[in-house]
Amino acid sequence: MKKFVLAAAAVLFVMPAVQAADDPVATRKAIMQSVAASAGLSGGLMKGEIAYSPAAGKAAIASLNAAALSHGSFFPAGSDTAAGTTASPKIWSDAAGFAAALAKFSAATGAAAQASGKDGPADAEAFKAAVGPILANCKSCHEAYRVQK
Repeated sequence: MKKFVLAAAAVLFVMPAVQAADDPVATRKAIMQSVAASAGLSGGLMKGEIAYSPAAGKAAIASLNAAALSHGSFFPAGSDTAAGTTASPKIWSDAAGFAAALAKFSAATGAAAQASGKDGPADAEAFKAAVGPILANCKSCHEAYRVQK
């Protein structure tokens, strides 16, 4: 089961990004889809809607960490006006603020990955403590750097 969950998380993250490698907007959307899937899994685990397992917790954290480490690379100059983007122009006008938000996200996911150890957080409470700061970062970044639909 543990290997299956980790493999599923890897597929959720890697496959969309591979398919969109030549298009930064498509790539960042694919990465955000993996974040949404991991956030959905995390929410279910935290609310008790999904039975907690360390492997599932580890998979969610690993996917979020991978996204945090790669996402910022897909905002080149000029992609702010590309069709289909929901990235706010503020990303480019406040590049330092966006970089700081990405660093905060990376720090939160890195801390969660470190805290989860080899096998994942031992229980739902440890998972909540590790993932809570990550999800708070998602919310604050979306409020500041995403065009609201």
